[in-house]
Amino acid sequence: MTKPFRFGVVAPLRTDLPTWRDRVRRVADSGYSTLLVPDFPQMQPAPGPMLATVAALTDLRVGTWVYASPLRPAWLTAWEAHSLSLVTEGRFEMGIGTGRPGIEDELRDKRMPPVPPPSGRLAGVRETVRALRELDGPDHHTPVAMAVSGSKARALAAEVADTVTFALGDQPRGDVERLARDFRAAGKIELALAVPVVGDHVAPHMASPDTDPAVLRAADAMTVLPDDPAAAVEEIQRRREEIGFSYFIFGADVADRFSPVVAELAGR
Repeated sequence: MTKPFRFGVVAPLRTDLPTWRDRVRRVADSGYSTLLVPDFPQMQPAPGPMLATVAALTDLRVGTWVYASPLRPAWLTAWEAHSLSLVTEGRFEMGIGTGRPGIEDELRDKRMPPVPPPSGRLAGVRETVRALRELDGPDHHTPVAMAVSGSKARALAAEVADTVTFALGDQPRGDVERLARDFRAAGKIELALAVPVVGDHVAPHMASPDTDPAVLRAADAMTVLPDDPAAAVEEIQRRREEIGFSYFIFGADVADRFSPVVAELAGR
């Protein structure tokens, strides 16, 4: 069954607070469903207060894109996620992953314990979700979005996640279709696609600053979309029909430009 479209915006706080609040309100007024913030310690306020602010200002769903599991104990992350789910009256989604490239240096700089091997990081994600489900209890369900790469992470996501996104770079369309095949066949999990590059613009905190849009276009990568709204609509529809992606996530700097895309597709 084809899932309905929805659209999210990753909106880190990179300006003064009033300007960021104005952007949040524009996102809400443009038909997007979800506002997301990255987990970049000390580069902006912590995700929890930012998302609670967005939920108080707007009717948007909110979420982390994504918690880096090595940065905090599993129970602490689960407690924050459960609390956000309660104070937003069910509008919070916990995005979680095992940490971006370079997190080893970040942990060392913050005098934190060294990052565990991949299996240990996945165990931390599993324990976070387990603790969240325990805190939620039988009458509440905080949605979980997992960012995955390897086969073990995909297997865990199939077991515990509501939404799955793939950690992609320049992988061509065919490779991504193969990654999505098992999830699409099961039909239970929402497939999300983060698109950090629109035209020649690379979204901050969604891709490396040295990302080359021309290389992504040449590879037919899923991490880039044309900046022409009509062409973007056609390509987004193709990606849902052929691969199963229904939740598309853009950077905040292109949210205004892509509002016609959202307006055309959001009800389908």
